[in-house]
Amino acid sequence: MSSQSPVAPTQGKPEDKRALWSWALYDWANSAFFTIILTFVFAQYFSVSVVQDEVKGTEAWGNIVGIAGVFIAILAPILGAIADQSGRRKPWFISFTLLCVVSCAMLWTVTPEQNQFWNAALWVGLGTLGAEFAFIFYNSMLPDLASPARTGRWSGWAWGLGYTGGVLSLIVALYGFIEADANLFDLNRDNAEHVRATFVLVAVWYLVFALPAFIFVPDRPSTGLGIAAATRAGFRQLKESIAQVRQYKDIVRFLIARMLYTDGLATIFTFGGVYAAGTFNMGSTEVLQFAIALNVTAGLGALGFAWVDDALGGRNTILLSLIGLGCSALAILVVDGATAFWVWGMILGIFVGPLQSASRSHLARIAPPHLQTQMFGLFAFSGKATAFAGPLLVGWVTAVTDSQRWGMSTILVFLVIGFLLMLTIPASETREPVVAG
Repeated sequence: MSSQSPVAPTQGKPEDKRALWSWALYDWANSAFFTIILTFVFAQYFSVSVVQDEVKGTEAWGNIVGIAGVFIAILAPILGAIADQSGRRKPWFISFTLLCVVSCAMLWTVTPEQNQFWNAALWVGLGTLGAEFAFIFYNSMLPDLASPARTGRWSGWAWGLGYTGGVLSLIVALYGFIEADANLFDLNRDNAEHVRATFVLVAVWYLVFALPAFIFVPDRPSTGLGIAAATRAGFRQLKESIAQVRQYKDIVRFLIARMLYTDGLATIFTFGGVYAAGTFNMGSTEVLQFAIALNVTAGLGALGFAWVDDALGGRNTILLSLIGLGCSALAILVVDGATAFWVWGMILGIFVGPLQSASRSHLARIAPPHLQTQMFGLFAFSGKATAFAGPLLVGWVTAVTDSQRWGMSTILVFLVIGFLLMLTIPASETREPVVAG
């Protein structure tokens, strides 16, 4: 029999608001990495300035991120199971956060030269592993901090803070370093120091805003197992969970549904800029403005739907978000003008945040207390296992039909199938009566 961690301390006890806000602030801290490194700044710098060929650079970037995704998918459930057996999660959480922080700082050494390819690949790969693995342990802390009646609220607030932090960190990077006329730090633009400094900015941003979570978020007590014993017990726990999968059939169906609708969501973000440029002739500045606006509306949606989640439950909030996401995505595919594209794009963004936030809160409510970290490891697995499917299908259909619209329409398939699977999951979740505040 696997050793079990203590039941979540929030059951029957008042919430620790300082711990909860410290936990939520980590979303703000973590988002700078995904916004500046993985999406907007370093990704473009890698292709244009390191590989010095946008086509080959895009291909190489996809390979780096894809390989990191494979490692995340394989190791996430294993790490989660080991952590459940050892009891404590903060050592894992802090260690992986610091791995990402150090990796971001080391990206400063990636000068705009082709011989820096492997230096860049090493540090961005390690940074991605650190950020994603840290998020597993971060997510698994939520049931121990928030009462079931307020889990959706705190998940939504944290996700909203994440979007806000991502946008603000990008603004600081763009206007404080990249686009600044008079550089306060006397950086050499010829050697791309004004761009490379933004990678150090991410390291500092991430570390500073993660410190409250390091200090004020409580941890579960140790079970007394050493790392070797916990590893053996973790593998045994994972094996038992697989053997007893019928006991967790609702969780399995949810994770499969999430895998599908997350593929659709990820593909929207992957190809959204390409679609905007190709179908509506939007320039790079307009695409960046649209991306920032989309993140703003997603953050507002996460904040606004936080109370809806607590009132209706995570499962129903996911269904509502998928309906809104599907309808707005369909509208984007049929409109002709750029103005209509902007309007429906902003509406789509409103449902992006709640879909992500409610997915986290739903699992936080239904995961068995002694398997929480393992379940969030599987949650990470479900976000990576078939991440290739959406982009592959969009690319294939676009090539066959010679139409971006038809290619992008395949996203609806992932959203619809995910919706239908969510309908098979019971609506009931363990929730206490909603309290004011």
